[in-house]
Amino acid sequence: MMLRTNLLFGGIIMEMRTRILPKMLNSEVQEYLQRNDIIIVPVGTVEMHGGLPLDVETNISEAVGLKMAEACDGLVLTGLPYFYSGATASGRGTVQVSVRQGIDYLGAIARSLLRLGFKRQIYISLHGPAHMTVSPMVRDFYDETGVPILYMDMTMQLFSKARDLFQTDKMATDPRAFMALLDSMFVGAYQIMGRLEDVPLTTEFSAAVGQSCAPFNDIFNLAYQSGSVGYCFGENSDHAPTTAIPDAETRQRMADEGQVIIEKLVERLNLPHVVEQLRKLEAYGLENEKKYPWMPSAWNKAN
Repeated sequence: MMLRTNLLFGGIIMEMRTRILPKMLNSEVQEYLQRNDIIIVPVGTVEMHGGLPLDVETNISEAVGLKMAEACDGLVLTGLPYFYSGATASGRGTVQVSVRQGIDYLGAIARSLLRLGFKRQIYISLHGPAHMTVSPMVRDFYDETGVPILYMDMTMQLFSKARDLFQTDKMATDPRAFMALLDSMFVGAYQIMGRLEDVPLTTEFSAAVGQSCAPFNDIFNLAYQSGSVGYCFGENSDHAPTTAIPDAETRQRMADEGQVIIEKLVERLNLPHVVEQLRKLEAYGLENEKKYPWMPSAWNKAN
């Protein structure tokens, strides 16, 4: 069955076979770029993650990205799973790429997308340390091109925009209640991407144990998300105990619950407003370049 994404655009229902750029025909991309210029770029990892597949933080970023693209008439560029993982480098299945390599690679992608006509680029991730890769690229890209592109840290957005969705009666007595709902989001993301069967049925990783590196939390917390000091996890269980999924019924219940949270989060992000602000910010920047021709982006354009 052909899936179509419908959007009310200028009073007309626009139909698209898919919003995932790698699945589109070149002609479909050309047709899209005649009316809009928005692309969502999820940045992920392949790393050990308890009882969930290694690409769980890539997949949830892509699922959120897809919902965001549907909300603002954008496209989503999937297939970016290999970046800086951080402390999970001790996992035998973790693919570790340096921060510097990730910045350069993502910058090349951003420049390519700009050449194609995607001026409003939004990079997202639910991987905590992703900011170490994406934020420097976003700032350097602006100095080079004068085009403002955006990074939205979905972990931060989750706590600022959707904290109330995690307030349950169990929260006060069960420290695992929050993580159980977060695990439901992970499972719900696999459902959104049509990959629910990739989530294994297991109870092996559900024991809640303390992290072996916990004695060093006082210095880990001196900067944001893995940015304070280099270290790796000493035990596989450090990242992360996972809610037991003993049967298909439990997996489906978690998927449905998690998908609702993802959809509510994206609704609260108000993507139409975000992309309009990017458009206005570009105009603001162009005016500043006229006033301050020594700005890097203005100088690069002139030379």
